[in-house]
Amino acid sequence: MSKVPDTLDWQQDFIATNLLAIGYNAWVGYLGGERGAIVCSTNSPVIGIAGETFKTHFVPRSRLAPFLNAWLAAPDAVILRHHFINVHILEAVDIYNPTTEAVLLLESFHQVTFFYLKNLLLTPPQCYEQVCKEWTEFQPQSTQLSKQKQYD
Repeated sequence: MSKVPDTLDWQQDFIATNLLAIGYNAWVGYLGGERGAIVCSTNSPVIGIAGETFKTHFVPRSRLAPFLNAWLAAPDAVILRHHFINVHILEAVDIYNPTTEAVLLLESFHQVTFFYLKNLLLTPPQCYEQVCKEWTEFQPQSTQLSKQKQYD
């Protein structure tokens, strides 16, 4: 019997691998003044010294409905065509607990998948703290070199 590949496997792996960045962005966005959703696209990764990086944005709740309407109205967006899905995402953003949960929209090719992330190994504030503690690892090499030149 052949096993049918589960498309959620790679997505779950992606979330686990990128949890620190997802949580960090969720918390920084929330600290900016309101709840919102993390939007991450795997469509155009940037390959660097630390591996692949992906475009990630925090969309605040006040801008989320227009963002979803514009983004998902594109003819190549496969999922989230129906109004009730947008409403479901907006409701999730209204009720999630920013200190322990996150809302993620993950774009891959022409498909968007909605995740309500709960029971995280690291909460968004913990991700933020960890990134801040190890900030030099997350800075581009050029930024580190320019700081080093200032002290020389």
